[in-house]
This record gives sequence, structure tokens and C-alpha cells, in this order.
Amino acid sequence: MMAPAQPIEVLLVEDDPGDELMTREAFQDNKIANTLHVVRDGEEALDFLYRRNGHTDAPQPDLILLDLNLPKYDGRQVLQQIKSDADLAHIPVVVLTTSSAEEDILRSYKLHANAYVTKPVDLDQFIAAVRQIDEFFVTVVRLPKRS
Repeated sequence: MMAPAQPIEVLLVEDDPGDELMTREAFQDNKIANTLHVVRDGEEALDFLYRRNGHTDAPQPDLILLDLNLPKYDGRQVLQQIKSDADLAHIPVVVLTTSSAEEDILRSYKLHANAYVTKPVDLDQFIAAVRQIDEFFVTVVRLPKRS
């Protein structure tokens, strides 16, 4: 029998306000009260993760939802930085993007993404996909304890 799910800290790296809103809605409608933190570009994502430039009190996320097409540093650069840093590499990163290009999928996995999800265009399908990611990482997967 599975243990009751504990809320987790989720970092959403997303520059599209519409996709952010749909992701928030998916989290709010789900039964588990995870904390969703949102940053709008790759530079702010790294500031959040390294607790600098206005993010000094940021918690270390248990899960990162990462768009690839971001201003400043793109998602590939952010993913590479996360997975090459011993203090961050253990954090699961789900690439959540509009791209279904085979080269983006392959490169993301080569950079050690934990999963690659193409954002559905349909609102209900998008919300369902985010809920499935949320439920998988909260109820199925065992995450390391926060330090």
C-alpha cells in the first residue's frame, strides 16, 4: 500500500502566461496541495535554484517543469546547468514544451532530463497531462528528502 502523498515544491520555468495559468489550474484542481513556484526565464530559474537576486529564501524544488524555449538562457542551457551541478543534479526535471522535434527530445535526454512531455494544444488535455506528471511524482515516485 502506498504511503499518503506529501506535498512537494515544484518549480515551473515558463514564459507563456497562458501555459502558466493552465498549469496552476491543474495543480489547484488536484487533490494534493503542492507548492508551485513560477519563474519566467532561464536566468531567473538559475537565480531561484542558486538562491540569488531576489530568491534568497527560495526552497530547493523537489521537481522542475522546464520549458525549452525561454528568454535569456533557454531550457537546454538551464537543464545542462542543473544536471552538471552535484547539488542540483538529483532534482527530477520534466521538459514540458511545445516542441515535438526529435532533435529536442534526443538532446533533452542526452542532457539527462527525467522525462519529456509535449504540451497538448487542447486545454483539457494540457491540464490532464500536468495532473499526470504531478500525480506520478507525488504518489508513484519516491523523491529524495530535502536537505
